[in-house]
This record gives sequence, C-alpha cells and structure tokens, in this order.
Amino acid sequence: MAKVAIKANPVTDILDKQVANFSILYMKIHNYHWYVKGENFFTLHIKFEELYNEVGLHLDVIAERMLALRAIPTATLKQHLDTASVKEAKNDETAEQMVKQLASDFSLVCSELTEGIELAEESKDQPTADLLIGIRSSLEKHSWMLEAFLGK
Repeated sequence: MAKVAIKANPVTDILDKQVANFSILYMKIHNYHWYVKGENFFTLHIKFEELYNEVGLHLDVIAERMLALRAIPTATLKQHLDTASVKEAKNDETAEQMVKQLASDFSLVCSELTEGIELAEESKDQPTADLLIGIRSSLEKHSWMLEAFLGK
C-alpha cells in the first residue's frame, strides 16, 4: 500500500519532531540503562528502564496522533537523527553525566511541547494540546526528580 502524504502544518511538524525526539530518547535511555556503572547502578538501572518504557509509550501515542491527523511520522533512524533536537548518547557518559543529560533533554523537549501546545490551541486542536500537556507534565516531573538526584 502506498503512503499518501498529507500537507504538513505547524502542529504536525511539531508532532513529527517529537516522534524523532522520543525515538532518540528511547535509544539513548536504553544505552544508559545498559551501560550505567558506579555506586548508583541499581537505582539508575531501574529508573532508566522506567523512563525508556514511558518514552516508548509517548512515542507511540504521538505517532498515532499524527496518523489520526492524516500526517505521516518519520519512521527511520536517519530521519529521526536528522529531525530531532535531542542528540544521541555519546556512549562514554558517567552516571552523573547521564542523569544531567536526561534532565537537560527533558527540559528541551518540554519547551518544544509548550510551543506545540500553543500551536494546537491556536488551531483549535484540543486533543493534540491535551496530549502534549500530559506528556510535558510527566517530563517536568522526571526532570525535577533527576535534578533532585543530582542534589540541585
């Protein structure tokens, strides 16, 4: 079956960027889960698993929202890397650097979600605004917890 592309709009553009961001986050947090070391291994190993599971759920819901809006989400690793504002893991981070990076990534995504919420509200797209508000709320909580873990 051939894909029929629908003309993009600012809301679906923001959603697609988040598909890319959450795809990168999913792999990045998996990387951290697998390679975290040190005295906080047990705590962070479990937390990272919780986070990548949640990120995977957000990814699926955002992509499905795009499909419901008749837009086509990016779906290859190359597209995700080219589209995302979140950068992939370097694969040499310490446990503390991993936590700092995730807190920073979540803050970045939250600011982009805020832009998406505003665009969705301007477009009278309440379901998308509601979806993004819920995701932003969750990421804000995780960001706060990660910063608290670092003693900030």
